[in-house]
Amino acid sequence: MTFTGDMLWWLILLPALGAALSLLMPSPLAALTTAAVGVPLIAAVAAWAVASVFQIGPLLSNGGWLHLDPLSAYHVVVMMVVFVLSSLYTIPYFRHTHEEHAFTLASARRFSALWYGALGAMALVLLSNNLGVMWVGVEATTLLTAFLICLHVSPFSLEATWKYLIVCSVGVAFAFMGVLLVAASAGHAASIDAHLLHWTHMRQIAGNLDPKLLKLAFVFILVGYGTKAGLAPMHSWLPDAHSQAPAPVSAIFSGFMLNMALYCIMRYIPLVDAATGGTGWAQNLLVIFGLMSIVIGAVFILAQHDLKRFLAYCSVEHLGIIAMGLGLGPLGIFAALFHTLNHSVCKALGFFSAGRIGQIYGSHDMREIRGSLQTNRLWGTGLFVSILVLIGVAPFAIFMSELLILKAAVEAGRYVVMAVFLLGVATVFLAALRYAINMAWGEKSRTCKVQEDSPIEWLIVIAPLLLLFILGLWMPASFRHVLESAAAVLAGRTT
Repeated sequence: MTFTGDMLWWLILLPALGAALSLLMPSPLAALTTAAVGVPLIAAVAAWAVASVFQIGPLLSNGGWLHLDPLSAYHVVVMMVVFVLSSLYTIPYFRHTHEEHAFTLASARRFSALWYGALGAMALVLLSNNLGVMWVGVEATTLLTAFLICLHVSPFSLEATWKYLIVCSVGVAFAFMGVLLVAASAGHAASIDAHLLHWTHMRQIAGNLDPKLLKLAFVFILVGYGTKAGLAPMHSWLPDAHSQAPAPVSAIFSGFMLNMALYCIMRYIPLVDAATGGTGWAQNLLVIFGLMSIVIGAVFILAQHDLKRFLAYCSVEHLGIIAMGLGLGPLGIFAALFHTLNHSVCKALGFFSAGRIGQIYGSHDMREIRGSLQTNRLWGTGLFVSILVLIGVAPFAIFMSELLILKAAVEAGRYVVMAVFLLGVATVFLAALRYAINMAWGEKSRTCKVQEDSPIEWLIVIAPLLLLFILGLWMPASFRHVLESAAAVLAGRTT
């Protein structure tokens, strides 16, 4: 049986059903199990849809409201990998939650329902063919995930929640202005109807769009969605939200929500490129914002003491690397998409490890986390190796994707870009390596809780590291085809 365009609605409806079911669970464990079991089942349906795209071509629902092409299908894969791992992680994580953060039945139901809601909203963003509905999906993710930040209520978590809501809402308002300007740029090139903002329709008439209005629209889009993506200098909400949210929430924030916002920006690149005659105007803006994110992320990483804030600023840096890669031509786009998966998987593992190590040590202060490899070999290894992977140590996959981005800069003759990129990643490498070594082998300064690790925890650590190791040494032909097909959509070579 072939997956059809109308069946795409199930990828949005199933999370809604999961959220409703979560509210009926009789115990906290049952509510968490609902997510741990239900999300992998939804991932199986998503895998069926993705496989159909690469077998028979893009899927389009009746009326054209939902659309799954190689670019969105690839991001669906990244999203489901992060959500499946994070959903499995919730059970051991909340089992070890401190008594002051007791996980009651009400909070467990609320968490699981919001978890499914966030998955559904992100799926809507990826599947929406209408640029206006895509904007609605992004705003929905803001509202739903905000309450996950303050799951454990404290003055700091409430402050982080409000900061997230205000900053991201302002950013999304900018994006809304961009959507309106994109519609205005169509002018007389298209009839004014419900399908005006369908991406497939806009792509067909992109050459007739008003280039001046579309350039202005892209600035609003880049600033608006860039705020949600954590690109500097619009990243102010990100360190607070990541440091205060429970570790599974931080994992989906950094592991996919930031990429989801960057995906929204990607959707406009072929439109701007076609309207401006392929001048690379939009790509140059992405390079500028990417370099700013790399440099600013590196500077703040130098002065961090909180482990989760350190990982948050690593997200600023890596989203900058992806944005920069998107502006460096076909090879840069290919490498940026590859880096998207690598960063998502590694950063999810980083936050998983930070969450469990924080529970074991009773603190996320890196000055107090010492000897983690002796204290807990599994999570100490997960934290140490995930930081090594993040800073680009060979032979893991992030090293390869960063090397490809560097090669793209050289081939494009962007030597200043290359120099700034190397300076930024070298700074992060040295700072992060010092943190990692001190946490792994430093002399312990406090008594730590002895906790046994479940088989699920071993799976959560080993599977991501194995994937990153394999992709660093060997890229399967099928995976290369997926990346090339997604990159072709961004390059405007296919619809």
